[in-house]
Amino acid sequence: MTKIKKNFVLENLEVIDISTEGKAIARSEGLVVFIEGAVPGDVVDVLVHRKKNNFAEARVEKFKKLSEHREKPVCEHFGTCGGCKWQNLGYDTQLGFKQKYVFDAFTRIGKLTFDEILPITGNKAAYFYRNKLEFSFSNKKWLTAEEINSVEPIEQKEALGFHIPGMFDKILDINNCYLQPEPSNAIRISVREYALKNKLTFFDIRNKSGLLRTLMIRTTSTGEIMVVVSVFEWLEKELFALLNHLKETFPQITCLQYVHNDKGNDTFFGLDIRTYYGRDHILEEMEGLKFKISAKSFYQTNSEQAYELYKITREFAGLSGNEIVYDLYTGTGTIANFIAREAKKVVGVEYVEDAIKDAIENSAANGIGNTLFFSGDMKDVLNADFIKTHGKPDVIITDPPRAGMHEDVVKAILEARPKKVVYVSCNPSTQARDLALMAPLYQIVKVQPVDMFPQTAHVENVALLELSAQ
Repeated sequence: MTKIKKNFVLENLEVIDISTEGKAIARSEGLVVFIEGAVPGDVVDVLVHRKKNNFAEARVEKFKKLSEHREKPVCEHFGTCGGCKWQNLGYDTQLGFKQKYVFDAFTRIGKLTFDEILPITGNKAAYFYRNKLEFSFSNKKWLTAEEINSVEPIEQKEALGFHIPGMFDKILDINNCYLQPEPSNAIRISVREYALKNKLTFFDIRNKSGLLRTLMIRTTSTGEIMVVVSVFEWLEKELFALLNHLKETFPQITCLQYVHNDKGNDTFFGLDIRTYYGRDHILEEMEGLKFKISAKSFYQTNSEQAYELYKITREFAGLSGNEIVYDLYTGTGTIANFIAREAKKVVGVEYVEDAIKDAIENSAANGIGNTLFFSGDMKDVLNADFIKTHGKPDVIITDPPRAGMHEDVVKAILEARPKKVVYVSCNPSTQARDLALMAPLYQIVKVQPVDMFPQTAHVENVALLELSAQ
């Protein structure tokens, strides 16, 4: 057996699978090899750059055979930007591997028993589906191979774009992004050009200096636009001049805001976001319901597919109008308000206090009077006293973050024993883990994957559980 180590070249590997992180998978003498830039069906020579006991990570040195599943990437930044790692894979093939991921998670991780997994619901659009993007400024942009090898001096070192994967201080200057519809690209390019022309300083993450830090753009299916400019140094005259430029150049902007962020990280939480022009929020609409989205709000980043996801969730819940429903990790109360018409009462719980404020306002704005919302850590809020106060749930809908539910939350659900649990997940692996903990009391009735993020390995999944006969 050949001893494989770092900087070792492996030849003629056939790529047989793809990981949940989007890396291609091959095997060599029993070793799993994760490969950047390849797709299933490729035959490649690779250079190992990391070696562990049971796996290795490698880069393609040479393609010996190209897969029939390959597709030409549309984006000039593909391979450098880490945002759309599956652009070189046909969309139908992407859906097949996402379906397989859900099946593998349920069988291998959860060792769960179920009849079948329904065919994945694909996204109608392969590109331009996101309603939110966040860009970072940097005074030391990521250099391409052409720039590094060029004899010409690099005059413009500023960048406005995305972080290079695995490098906190390197930003790729983005020319055109295929994730968010216009005017997203136009706004970002206009901000960059104005900043360069007027010599505004870009953030230096190592030395903690510079004016411009981040740019967030949010859009809605109704045509509303939010732009939030974050600055590190406070230079009011320069900032307001930039904001006025945006106001005059893009009159369609509904909400133009700014925030002074001199913290150690880019997050807005705990900071005062001020409105320069327009409203302090944008409005999304779904089945006649309007949802208020503020800068700090969580809202599904694919509006059209979120509607499909919520319809599946509502269908799985099978409400008759007499049920008490708990909506855990409710965010801005989108699911809670979406199903409220068909329930007796909906109780939403969410960690982020600002999101709960939006949820309450969303109910009021839509004339919904049978919802209650509470903020706090889920494992602390959801207890016996809470359930006693607000009523035993007939149905629990849970939509936790990628890490899944805390064991105490799972325990509280098991103690509450609702007739149904609808588990919406953005991570089928942690979902399978949680469902395994619930298996003694609940049986899986339906499983429905939903693709929210084409060109990536991410997949949403909805599972319906029903209380077993005791």
